[in-house]
Amino acid sequence: MANQSTTRDQHEAVIVDGARIPFQRSGTGYKKLMAYDLGRMAIEGLIGRSGIDSGDIDRIIMGCVIQDVNTSNVARESALGAGLPDSIPAHTVTQACISSNQAVSSAVNLIRSGQARVVLAGGTETMSDIPIRFRRKFRRKLLDAQKYKSISDWLSFFKGLRPSDLLPEVPSIEEFSTGETMGESCDRMAARFGISRKAQDEYALRSHQLAARATNEGWLEPELLPAAVPPDFEAIQQDNGFREDTSMEKLSKLNPAFIKPHGTITAGNSSFLTDGASASLIMEAKKARELGLTPKAYLREYTYVAQDPEDELLLGPAYATPQLLDRMGLSLTDIDVFEFHEAFAGQILTVLKALDSEKFAREKLDRDQKVGEIPMDKFNCWGGSLSLGHPFGATGARLVTTAANRLHHENGSLALVAACAAGGQGHAMVLERYPA
Repeated sequence: MANQSTTRDQHEAVIVDGARIPFQRSGTGYKKLMAYDLGRMAIEGLIGRSGIDSGDIDRIIMGCVIQDVNTSNVARESALGAGLPDSIPAHTVTQACISSNQAVSSAVNLIRSGQARVVLAGGTETMSDIPIRFRRKFRRKLLDAQKYKSISDWLSFFKGLRPSDLLPEVPSIEEFSTGETMGESCDRMAARFGISRKAQDEYALRSHQLAARATNEGWLEPELLPAAVPPDFEAIQQDNGFREDTSMEKLSKLNPAFIKPHGTITAGNSSFLTDGASASLIMEAKKARELGLTPKAYLREYTYVAQDPEDELLLGPAYATPQLLDRMGLSLTDIDVFEFHEAFAGQILTVLKALDSEKFAREKLDRDQKVGEIPMDKFNCWGGSLSLGHPFGATGARLVTTAANRLHHENGSLALVAACAAGGQGHAMVLERYPA
């Protein structure tokens, strides 16, 4: 039996452990730190807690969306800052909100192909220190100035420039392909699917209440790493984004944030700008056994999808979920734990409605029957991105970690992780609880 188990675990990818520094609203706990600092703390904390010899790590992959030019390969810089051996290759991936999902699935690929046995996969993001550039016309002038040789060249520097050309250029939150913000797109999508403002506020309230409960009950402690922030190095112990005291009355008073005055998306039912970092140890199951480590879950199958970014920007999970379930011969009733990224309450409710729609199944999925209804007592039970926060590059690894922890906490067998992303993309992955 031992030999059979060893053979079965050859090249099987598992998550041994995963953790994150507490997510913080941008401009608060981590406002003076770089994404590099956050990534370093997550890596350092997870390696220290796991007890693994860092020399056993074969590869490091981290997600990051808004990258600092000084640390463009932030995975490498964070790993070096965390004191990991400089002989470990590291690279950074970016795929909008599913960047660290890609980091995790890339780790799975490396293990299945035999190229690695231990991979550290995660992500990092700061919205407190985004890169702000000069405008294009002024940037061109500055680049041209490197070739200036005479005083007359310098005297012509400002020729053709207007005062507005000297203003800073803040990164756009619009979709490059459509010119529309994600909030505007979600507002239109929610209206098309008949998702009311009340339903969105009710879902947001649920997310905040569940995050508060999970925090108070200590359920999130296994995935949290204290973050010592300079200069006083007083440790940040928990997320600061959830609102335990929020209510339907408070949420209903908020004005539309994107489409005014009749939109339904508000600051209260949207995820907020967040700083944070996550990390996970993805291993070959056989290697974990050799190291005397007990994995949490097998990382089974996964998929990525892409749709029209204008009309279906945030519907990725509604396409990825049935594709993955069909591939594995599963149905929604086989899943014990659901962890879906919450970009907006309107987005989540639209995805859930689409999955339970015969019309959507026929017209969009080419299926005879709807995918089905996801039971809410299994869905995002410890809060989600609306309440815990959403550091773009780090959320995916959080979802995988939470799903694995919930499988053990709730004595489940299978978990489904799913997320949408900018550009009209989506992702889904199935985890299977590792037998004790």
